[in-house]
This record gives sequence, structure tokens and C-alpha cells, in this order.
Amino acid sequence: MGVMNRVLNFLGLKEEEENALDKDYAPEEVEEVETNPFEQRKIKGNVVSIHSQKNVRVVLNEPHSYDDTQEIADHLRNRRSVVVNLQRVRPDLAMRIVDFLSGTVYALNGNISKIGPSIFLCTPDSVEIQGAIKEMNMEEHYN
Repeated sequence: MGVMNRVLNFLGLKEEEENALDKDYAPEEVEEVETNPFEQRKIKGNVVSIHSQKNVRVVLNEPHSYDDTQEIADHLRNRRSVVVNLQRVRPDLAMRIVDFLSGTVYALNGNISKIGPSIFLCTPDSVEIQGAIKEMNMEEHYN
């Protein structure tokens, strides 16, 4: 095959000639049928694209009582990430809230991560937390 034939083939102006030897080793071509996404959804039934989520929301929440944790759990069930600030609640109540949220994210296959003093990030299973934030001691900060 000459250079001119290769250029014409590359530009799509001439179809490539197949040799008899190439036909023996050529894999069978599978015909692909294009369908629009709506038709695919009807065909596949309950299968939904993972890229269908357009608005990703992160909710900031500062609970004042244990009853406020139900609202945080509802956000997680609706696949929203929640930043929980527990700096304004008593330490024993903060521990109860963290325990409840830990159970919630476990049940939803999500994650909980401490991102600051008494601040936690709770995410559903569709969000991956990458990296870690080291806790800084006050003595190290001022020395």
C-alpha cells in the first residue's frame, strides 16, 4: 500500500483494501446499535446512570440537642454529605450524637471523618473521603 493510499484512507476518501490473509485473522465485528438514553432506561428497567445526579449538596449542621440528629440522618439517606459542628454542645451529648451518626453512616455504607475539633464530615456511600487532617495540639500551635 503506497503513501498516497494511506493518506486517502486516513482522510476517509478510500476504503482500506483487505488482504486474503488478514481476513483469516480478523476478529468478527460486533454491530453496535445506538439508542438514546431514554430508550436504554426503558429497556434496562431499574438501572439508573450514576451520573444522573446534577446538584450535589453539602449540608452544614450544628445540632443543639439529640433530636436534631434525625435531620442529619435524613440528609444522609437522601445522599447528601453533612458537616456536623458539635462545638456548642456538651461533650457527653456530642459523644451520643457521634455514636448515632456512626451507626447511621455504617448502615448506609457511608463514612464519617473528623475534620476538626468537634467537627465531623458524614458522607453517603456515593462520596469518597480522601486524605486526612491531623489534629493539632494547642502546645504545638503556640510553640
